Amino acid sequence: MADGGQLPDEETQVIPHNIEAEQALLGALLVNNDVLDRVSSIVTDSHFYDPVHGRIFATASERIQNNLLVSPVTLKPFFEDDEGLKELGGAAYLARLAGASISLFAAKDYAEMVRDLALRRELITIGQNIAGRAARVTTESDPESQIVKAEEELYTLGQKGESEKGFQSFLMAVTDAVTLAGEAHQRDGQLAGISTGLIDMDKKLGGLHPSDLLILAGRPSMGKTSLATNIAFHIAKTYKKGIRHDGLEGAIDGGVVGFFSLEMSADQLAARVLSEAARIPSEKIRRGELDEVEFRRFVEAAKELEKCPLYIDDSAALPISTLAARARRLKRRHGLDVLIIDYLQLVRPATAKDNRVNEVSEITQGLKAIAKELQIPVIALSQLSRQVESREDKRPQLSDLRESGSIEQDADVVMFVYRADYYKEREKPGEHELDKMLAWQDEMSKMQGKAEVIVGKQRHGPIGSIDLSFEPQFTKFGNLAKTYQQSGDF
Repeated sequence: MADGGQLPDEETQVIPHNIEAEQALLGALLVNNDVLDRVSSIVTDSHFYDPVHGRIFATASERIQNNLLVSPVTLKPFFEDDEGLKELGGAAYLARLAGASISLFAAKDYAEMVRDLALRRELITIGQNIAGRAARVTTESDPESQIVKAEEELYTLGQKGESEKGFQSFLMAVTDAVTLAGEAHQRDGQLAGISTGLIDMDKKLGGLHPSDLLILAGRPSMGKTSLATNIAFHIAKTYKKGIRHDGLEGAIDGGVVGFFSLEMSADQLAARVLSEAARIPSEKIRRGELDEVEFRRFVEAAKELEKCPLYIDDSAALPISTLAARARRLKRRHGLDVLIIDYLQLVRPATAKDNRVNEVSEITQGLKAIAKELQIPVIALSQLSRQVESREDKRPQLSDLRESGSIEQDADVVMFVYRADYYKEREKPGEHELDKMLAWQDEMSKMQGKAEVIVGKQRHGPIGSIDLSFEPQFTKFGNLAKTYQQSGDF
């Protein structure tokens, strides 16, 4: 490199822009208002290098969307006091723009050029910010957190086309809401979100919705992880790719699932999923006690699962910032439609806090931020405090959540897994107490094979209980047949 290998001074660098392309695009819009339909999904006012051009585009777009004519004459009153336009020649500049008009068919190419150059300018800004942060050596800013921050900025730019989303108009928000309602109307079961595979849960929740944080809580041995793996397996198994309602390619059924297993290893989690898929007790798989028929079924299930887009990360004690970075990376490389974390209390805060409540608050806020940024549902498993065990009614409630304030506040949905037979099993009377034993056996027969998911909070829907079947030998939750279904009366 010449001059001793020095980089060119920032002031001498040419910032990418093309004023002529911006003028030609605006000219086409002023001459033919239909141009907006071709370019509105490509370029916005923030993409223009010249701020005056950005203001002209914004005003013109608003008028056209309100079915009003846009021309140099109709725009003139809006820019009477615009100092920037006065420097360019005032109203005469609008007429010159119309004179530099291009054809309707070329407008899209010019719009893409304007957007491409805007993205390059954003990349330069991000690069300068990264370099500036790296040059400042402070105790508060370690290199790992800077890498996470840089990756977040680049991901946002890559996904959204701009580094900061900022405000959006109510019209855009309403359009998104109508699109979601349309998807719900067209899907089986009237679901707006992704199906869990559990009919009654889907009815209660309306499926799993993008940007929602769902907490699935329970005491040990209630089956939190089993329920989460059942849902993950169903979503991955039913994944179909195609063109969505927004015109982009993605999941039209099921989805790509990311599973952070902070407690169990990846092979243990895979064994659970295989137990459900092959209908072989998990302890037999663990010990290798399979007969020939079961082993064949096991191998066939494993082959089928190879095709499922289910990605497992079993790293222990991940900081929330690293977890977010890995989720972004997974979405960029393979796609990501649902994220599951098992479990919340094993995630570490990015920085140590003075107490555990503040740490959990940072983690739950971080998980909600991931859900909103990646536009996916995030399911986080959570432990419950021991105070459940001291009550006569063992059904969990919101106050039983560990560090419950922040979890309850940040979550869109809070669900509890509850199995009455688990507690009844521990009340088994002695063999000599025949009357008590008969009564206990009668109650156990009614409880066995059943589980309950209690929806304690739902921001956008009703609370209440969901009855499920549970097969402990396969760690499988399923749909509980109703009396009218069993009788064949549909």
